[in-house]
Amino acid sequence: MTRKVKDITGQRFGYLVAKSYAGSEHHGFAMWNVVCDCGAEKVVMGIALRSGATVSCGCYHQQKARGTAKHGHNRPGRRTAEYSTRSSMINRCSNPSNDHYHRYGGRGITVCERWREDFRKFLFDMGNRPGPGYSIDRINNDGNYEPSNCRWATADQQYENRSYRPRRKGKTE
Repeated sequence: MTRKVKDITGQRFGYLVAKSYAGSEHHGFAMWNVVCDCGAEKVVMGIALRSGATVSCGCYHQQKARGTAKHGHNRPGRRTAEYSTRSSMINRCSNPSNDHYHRYGGRGITVCERWREDFRKFLFDMGNRPGPGYSIDRINNDGNYEPSNCRWATADQQYENRSYRPRRKGKTE
């Protein structure tokens, strides 16, 4: 029996991201190669991913049983760019000892409660950083860090979005 296969390549299902189609099992259900946030790779039925029956390689259930279930972005020595971005954003908006507080929290810029309370919500709203040349940018520089006002942007995009733009060295008008 052949079934029509819905392409889910690149889609996230809990801790898993579908990487490639792996064929069909004996009943004709599509199988997918997936990679877990913990780094493990596994082959899983597409229907189990889409229904939410499978959300990790098994690491989530092990962590949950130990009471240490996490999002996988703050492992010792392997802190992700997304996790660091959120931590730095919160720090510069809420910590008067931060060297940049005067430009953020000191001006009244805040981080929305949704992002402050849960890294997973920040990651859901912003998605993964598109590449190493990107960082978080507030579209309206006087606005807060919140889903409707933030994007991943390149250094050039951020430079063009600054409220004050000193002339760059080597650039003439």
